[in-house]
Amino acid sequence: MAGSVNKVVLVGNLGKDPDVRTSQSGAKIVSFSLATSDTWNDRASGEKRERTEWHRVVIFNERLADVAERFLRKGRKVYLEGSLQTRKWTDQGGQERYTTEVVIAAYRGELVLLDNKDAGDAPRQQQSRGQNNQQSGGWDSPQGNPDLDDDIPF
Repeated sequence: MAGSVNKVVLVGNLGKDPDVRTSQSGAKIVSFSLATSDTWNDRASGEKRERTEWHRVVIFNERLADVAERFLRKGRKVYLEGSLQTRKWTDQGGQERYTTEVVIAAYRGELVLLDNKDAGDAPRQQQSRGQNNQQSGGWDSPQGNPDLDDDIPF
């Protein structure tokens, strides 16, 4: 359908360490849950309220999967861009179920680590973009972020 957009931008914290699997073709697949929160003051009582949403994120991009496996841990704050996909599956009881996920596809998407939970393990900020991201000029171009660290595998 022409003229439609399927893009998700989230900033949140990992709910647990990422789950790393390998597909039958040998590709790495990383999945994790991401919490985003809204806060506001209740007009009636004046007290502060908070609502947390949980998002299931799946990375099919090999380079971002490597970064996620190496640097993401429970509680880390990340910025990510992907798209929504809903898939159908059958549970153990034979009932059809649906799951909507934020997918970072093989040649699209973005993942940026925003905090420094483990100062010895990860640089201050890591950023990786998909291959066809016009803004960064491609995978190896430092134009988008001059602070890239050399020991990052991308």
